Amino acid sequence: EVQLVESGGGLVQAGGSLRLDCVASGIRFDDYAIGWFRQAPGKEREGVSCITSSGANTHYVDSVKGRFTISRDNAKNTVYLQMNDLKPEDTAVYYCAADNTLIDTPTAIGIACRYGMDHWGEGTQVTVSS
Repeated sequence: EVQLVESGGGLVQAGGSLRLDCVASGIRFDDYAIGWFRQAPGKEREGVSCITSSGANTHYVDSVKGRFTISRDNAKNTVYLQMNDLKPEDTAVYYCAADNTLIDTPTAIGIACRYGMDHWGEGTQVTVSS
């Protein structure tokens, strides 16, 4: 059974930083692409950043480019999302997701980041105050 557990959310002032962790179990981690998605109240889910199984290819939504960095440590079954210069519009529940059907290309990870992945965590709340 795939389990994805997010942590690191919280309340931060605008301009601050948070790091989200996604720890996976029940899978061969280095076979899986991992993504971070978010959903704010009244808004559709949005793919924030995704990384392929090898870590060679990443994708970011335009609104976070230059502020967020995704990385993975396959030895620890963990993907990180470092979020800097946070803005009130980054406030949302952030979900970790996994998919083992993707080829390791920029196009594939971009598509998955837009349309979603197969397995999901329960989310962690990020609140940015102005």
